[in-house]
Amino acid sequence: MNIKKTSLYDEHVRLGARMVDFAGWHMPVQYEGVIEEHLSVRENVGLFDVSHMGEIFVSGPKALETLQWLTSNDVSSLNEGQAHYSLLLNPRGGVVDDVIVYCIEKNQNYLVCVNASNTEKDFEWMKKNSSDAIIENESAKWSQIAIQGPKAVELTARVLGDDVMTINSFNFRTLNRQGKKWIVAATGYTGENGFEVFLPNEDAVGFWRELLEKGKDLGVKPIGLGARDTLRTEMKYPLHGNEITDETSALEAGLGWVIKFQKEEFIGKQALEPRKGKLERKLVGFKMVDKGIPRHDYPLISFDNIEIGKVTSGTTSPSLKEPIGIGYVKKDWADVGKEFFVQIRGRLAKAHVVKTPFVSTKN
Repeated sequence: MNIKKTSLYDEHVRLGARMVDFAGWHMPVQYEGVIEEHLSVRENVGLFDVSHMGEIFVSGPKALETLQWLTSNDVSSLNEGQAHYSLLLNPRGGVVDDVIVYCIEKNQNYLVCVNASNTEKDFEWMKKNSSDAIIENESAKWSQIAIQGPKAVELTARVLGDDVMTINSFNFRTLNRQGKKWIVAATGYTGENGFEVFLPNEDAVGFWRELLEKGKDLGVKPIGLGARDTLRTEMKYPLHGNEITDETSALEAGLGWVIKFQKEEFIGKQALEPRKGKLERKLVGFKMVDKGIPRHDYPLISFDNIEIGKVTSGTTSPSLKEPIGIGYVKKDWADVGKEFFVQIRGRLAKAHVVKTPFVSTKN
């Protein structure tokens, strides 16, 4: 298998990153350590190379109609410069992927940012289920750098100008940088303030280096995939392949807020609409009472020794310095305060459901 490299690959190696194969890409899992990098994002500002993410453009007179059919959220509500979180659903109501849709030109031109591991699958799915719009996979042309943390806006303004300070959450601006289009979006996957900047591959190294240089006094650090995962887990943000899959009900995942049933029709609507208010299980966040770290696929066991669910994600929270987990449980065990066991290598360790997100941020 030919593993891909982002435009920043050599920069990661130069900075001493430990590189791993992630979704067919050489990606940095950590530089100095997950805990240090995680806390840098929570306390200062961190840079993520997320160039492995996919960029699929939907355009033409039928662009809006096509995305209304393909995605769960109401794309008609987006005006130029606005974005929203959404889902690609299959006819069973399972999650093909979770995406962010950006409105570049209302009714006519949209960017759909998809997960790296699903880019080709999503592209083929979108083409297969639509014939009326122009759907183009431009992922190979774009790099993407995420700037996240309490000092992210200040750092980005130093490099791109003070105008970025007026970009509200889930809004974006298109910049003309030396005749080339950059997209600066106030979106992210950490729960902190910041931006995700889409830019041409050839501009990525220069922008990355300038951010590191101009952010020295702000404590900027490059951040790997390890801390990206602990940051999103603390926020209970879903990861495709863990919390959401092609077999997972989007309603059970707690994503009903991005499923707009008032739309006339969309893929998955007929499967999900009868299930509203009739969920058999729910996705919850929990903390450990006994010692142990919950890991993906560990069984969740009731006090009368019945399996009631499974862990989807778990880690030791660097912010809280205690083990936390996310998992599906039968609905009777989903209320805050409910207790059950996590089966950790044959041992039962007590846990209890808590309110999420696990940490509060300044947003």
